This record gives sequence, structure tokens and C-alpha cells, in this order.
Amino acid sequence: MAQGIHTDLMLDLSQGISSGRYPVGSLLPTEFELCERYGASRYAVRQALQALQDLGLISRRKNVGTRVEATQPAAGFTQSIATVDELAQFGATHVRQLHGVEEIVADLPLAALLGCPGGSRWLRISSLRMDQGSRHKPICWTDVYVDPACAGVAEWVEQSPDVLISTLIEQRFGHRIARVRQDVRAIHLPEKTAELLQAEPGMPALQLIRHYIDASDKTFEISVTVHPSDRFTFTMEMERK
Repeated sequence: MAQGIHTDLMLDLSQGISSGRYPVGSLLPTEFELCERYGASRYAVRQALQALQDLGLISRRKNVGTRVEATQPAAGFTQSIATVDELAQFGATHVRQLHGVEEIVADLPLAALLGCPGGSRWLRISSLRMDQGSRHKPICWTDVYVDPACAGVAEWVEQSPDVLISTLIEQRFGHRIARVRQDVRAIHLPEKTAELLQAEPGMPALQLIRHYIDASDKTFEISVTVHPSDRFTFTMEMERK
């Protein structure tokens, strides 16, 4: 029963959004008002709103309400990268919006995440990734950790938002990428990151950790990227040999 109510509610609200009854930028009725209007339980209302949020039609903020963000479902981002060259192409189509550059010393939790010794020094470059030419929400948040010997790359990061930092390091410091190791983890979206990504705190997310390694087996860059689950699909093909 609740399943039917929540589906009907979701469809009616999405039709109201696409028709302009609820314009972009306006607030939807409160959960209590929707319960009264549709004779639905609070659980059913929340299911319906979560479905609309997963489609990118609304955003929900504590003490603000439920805001209409788009009239059509946002296109998700599908990543299919098999080579370093394809990874570089990602930078050309998904531009960097710089949020901060700072020198840091890795404490033990960060060192465990990066797979480096505690107390290691890094230059951290933090940014959002935006789909070039699109007004959709950010695709991801990325913290890039650069070997201090390459810290001068910070000078060119802001000037070249469509070039990967690893590519800039190759061009300026001669560390040619021999291989990239990637780990993918499922996490809950931290509150601070969620706010930057205009997403719901605690929602499922994917964390991608990439180690950029040169021919001498030295890791000169580590990137930690967080994608909300509703904006990212990772695809790969396996072939039988």
C-alpha cells in the first residue's frame, strides 16, 4: 500500500515540477503538508522525496526545506577509462573549480587512506569537478596530494582548469606516468563534502583513490575523489583471453 502511495506521490510531484506548478528555485510543501494533502505516511513521503532527489529534481536542506533544482532528471556521469590517455581526456571535458591549496602533514588516518607513512608532507589541492558546458550539480569533489618536490605545479593549476594535475606535473617536472593504481570504495557522504556537492549528507557515495606512479616506481601524486552515488557510474569490460 505504502509503495503505491509513494509512487503516486513521486509521479504527481515530478509532473508538478515539469509543468511549472513548482518552478525551479521554489520550495515544495513540507513533509507534514504532503502527508496531509496526499493522506500518506511520513515514511511514504520521504521515499517519494528521496526518489525525486535521486533524479536530481530536488535538493533537501535542514532548516531550509525541499528546493526544486531542475525540471528534467539530471544526466548521470558514466566513467569508462582504460588508459592514461583516456584519463587525461576526462580533464578536458570536466573542468576543475579550485577551492584551496595548502601544505599538509599526513596524520595517521590520512596516511592510512593514502597508503603513505604517517608524517609525510604533501601539497593538497582541493577542487570540485564540473561538467564543461553544463549547469548540473558538481560531478565530484577531489583532493589531490602532490609530492612537495612538485609543489610549483600550484602556479599552473588555476590557469589550466581543463588539464589534469598529473598532466601538468608531467609537462613541468618530467614525471611521466608509467601506471595508475585505482582503488574504489563505498562510503557515506561526509557532511562537509555533501554541502559542497549540493547532496544529502550520509547518502551512499563512491571514493576513488588513484596513485600516479612514474617509471622509477615513485608515487608523485595521489588523488582522492568522492562521487555521490546518483551522479556516477563506473563501467568496465572484461574479455576472455
